[in-house]
Amino acid sequence: MAGGWAKDGAVSEQIEASINDELARLKARRAPVGQSLTHCAECEEQIPEARRVALPGVKLCIDCQQERDSAHRSRGGINRRGSKDSQLK
Repeated sequence: MAGGWAKDGAVSEQIEASINDELARLKARRAPVGQSLTHCAECEEQIPEARRVALPGVKLCIDCQQERDSAHRSRGGINRRGSKDSQLK
């Protein structure tokens, strides 16, 4: 299929690049580093041993982590292609 100035498959490559960027961002965000704490960094409650073993480097108890996750707002995706409407603004 002809896409004007774009080569064939360019849209698929853009979609794949967007997905790979987001996956890399999520992996970097989810990977705790260092030694696990025995007590939560926010509320000082003890972190269960099973959680520390399952997630090396964990710093928060389950309740505090759930609060932080629910407060997280998803960010908008990257518009690599740009629509005509966005270019008119």
